[in-house]
Amino acid sequence: MAKLQSSLKNMILCLFLISLVMSAALGVVYNVTKGPIEISSKKAEIDALKAVLPAFDNDPTADAKDIEGLTYYIGKKSETVVGYAVKTFTDKGFSGHFELMVGLMPDGSINKIAVLSQKETPGLGDKMKTNWKDQFNGKNPKDYKLLVKKDGGDVDAITASTISSRAFCDATQKAYDGYMKNFNKSEGGNQ
Repeated sequence: MAKLQSSLKNMILCLFLISLVMSAALGVVYNVTKGPIEISSKKAEIDALKAVLPAFDNDPTADAKDIEGLTYYIGKKSETVVGYAVKTFTDKGFSGHFELMVGLMPDGSINKIAVLSQKETPGLGDKMKTNWKDQFNGKNPKDYKLLVKKDGGDVDAITASTISSRAFCDATQKAYDGYMKNFNKSEGGNQ
């Protein structure tokens, strides 16, 4: 077998063939994993809804509404609305963007909150995933200031993670404000 001569033309041809094979392999892997990733993402979304809403018997994802960057879900039991969930976010975290699922009762009080994604500092800001977030349960932002105590609010900040705590409050306030504006009929909501 003759050895291929090292030339610019041969090197470009070789790199092109390697790139073509790797691109095809990447496409195959993408198509194989696309379905399981979508199923996993849907399951995570439903698990978060189950965690933050009172018991429901409908599929809140079927009627989800995207309004101004937030996603709203309505939980119903026997056709009666039992609560709302809002997929919200903030870009004010210590490490930037993170997402929460905030469960709200029809009167606007917070039922529960779940952390969907975050990249805060391990051992500090990521404590938002612990029972720290339970201090929001049952509180109505109408009477409960969603600011850390250092800023004149009612929220106990995570020790040494004031920025993450402020960001958590920001995302929660955004969910509450969106709900009141778009869904709460006493505040003029029309959805």
